[in-house]
Amino acid sequence: MAAIISAAREPLHIVGGGTRGVHTAGAPLETSALSGITLYEPGAMTMVVKAGTPVAEIEDALARENQRLAFEPMDHRRLLGRTGTPTIGGVMAANVSGPRRISVGSARDFLLGVRYVDGMGRTIKNGGRVMKNVTGYDLVKLMAGSFGTLGVLSEISMKVLPCPETEATLVLHGLEDGAAISTLARALGSPFEVTGAAHDPSQKQTSLRVEGFRASVHYRTGALQNLLSVADMTVLDADASAAHWCAIRDVDWFKDVAGDLWRVSCKPSDGPVLAARAGAQGVLYDWAGGLIWLRCAVGHDVRAALGDYDGHATLVRGDGFARFEPESAALARLTSGLRTRFDPRGILNAGLMG
Repeated sequence: MAAIISAAREPLHIVGGGTRGVHTAGAPLETSALSGITLYEPGAMTMVVKAGTPVAEIEDALARENQRLAFEPMDHRRLLGRTGTPTIGGVMAANVSGPRRISVGSARDFLLGVRYVDGMGRTIKNGGRVMKNVTGYDLVKLMAGSFGTLGVLSEISMKVLPCPETEATLVLHGLEDGAAISTLARALGSPFEVTGAAHDPSQKQTSLRVEGFRASVHYRTGALQNLLSVADMTVLDADASAAHWCAIRDVDWFKDVAGDLWRVSCKPSDGPVLAARAGAQGVLYDWAGGLIWLRCAVGHDVRAALGDYDGHATLVRGDGFARFEPESAALARLTSGLRTRFDPRGILNAGLMG
């Protein structure tokens, strides 16, 4: 990889599994051959993998030790109508994080170390296999969410967590958006350790997930029912709960429905107002309202409709708009400086992030 990037005389389009619909001009540089688990220490809950390793292979190895990727990365294939195999490098490069982000953090928070090749073909390593405070640049966190614009990941070390004994989901029926988001916030502020908080306006279903030891899950589910006092509630058992959150994670509501798809990050309390303002044809809330999925008519300018707010909108499916929110002048100067340092020739996924 270092030799290819060093010798490149034109832009390179970095490709992992090709499942997330990211397109840039340039010759493709595929990382899928950089595959395999190089170190796994279940007792230390750490794993080192090459960037092109399929996520499914990692999850299978973890499952044999009753462990998991706790940030539950989304699988974009059904939503975007794509084939291919999701890779861990793509997950970390895009900082792909699922519903459990509200309780355990994002993919970025599980990164311990990275090895990557920068835009000059230099191989760089940062971090290690343990969590510790460091001085200087935290390149590990910087690479997560950079979408291959600062360097091409070749190896990743990360933290993993044990699987819970069981889970259950409390589904509240009939709440309007504002009441649903307020209810989710109340549940998250309780001592009952909610690990999923979502709302589907089309069905008026508000979902709360709890995980852990069986007796604890049973107690906390009952405690939430008493706390929230919603007239119409149902409880999903472990299998139904897992399937329910898999659908929320992968936004299955919009997988076979035409239209552009936007992903809006915002303050949870702003969620209902922004969703109403967006002019969307379909809405799904995750992260207790802090993440809004919007299905819109083709060509509908969601950013213009939302106006000024504390957050950003990303175009996940569709054409005609930049994928990422335009940067402010101050932020643009900062990111431009970073790219100049990491990729002075501007050849890695050129133009993707401004």
